[in-house]
Amino acid sequence: MKHSEQMKLALAEAYRGIKKRHGGPFGAVIVRKGKVLSKAHNTVLKDNDPTQHAEVRAISAAARKLGTYDLSECVLYSTTEPCPMCFSAIHWARIDCVVFGTSINDVAKLGFNELAISVRKMKKMGKSPLAVKSDVLLKECRALLAYWNKLPDKQLY
Repeated sequence: MKHSEQMKLALAEAYRGIKKRHGGPFGAVIVRKGKVLSKAHNTVLKDNDPTQHAEVRAISAAARKLGTYDLSECVLYSTTEPCPMCFSAIHWARIDCVVFGTSINDVAKLGFNELAISVRKMKKMGKSPLAVKSDVLLKECRALLAYWNKLPDKQLY
């Protein structure tokens, strides 16, 4: 599958989370050798747990499915650039590549409490072997943020 096909799955998962009012406008998918292992959206509000970002939830589900913490050969697709917490989880899970749409700066402009440290900077500082691809379906990912931002009763996270 192409990166755009997988990102569409992450976008659909993010919209699902928004509609359920589980948390912010974020979705993630993990793929290994062309097979989708997990899909997740942010559930920070639903679970009252600030660690329940889409990426962390997708990693947990994929690890359970494979029966191992080692997610080598996996690609994680995220609608927005992973935050430092999620980047660390991605690194520790040994995921090979992260693909994302919008940047941390895009969501910070909406009021999310993001640490303004890019994935590329964290990769360099931590000497992580993680491959990074950005701006995948950027227009669609920005439309997701715009959709969420227009909600009258939206909550951050």
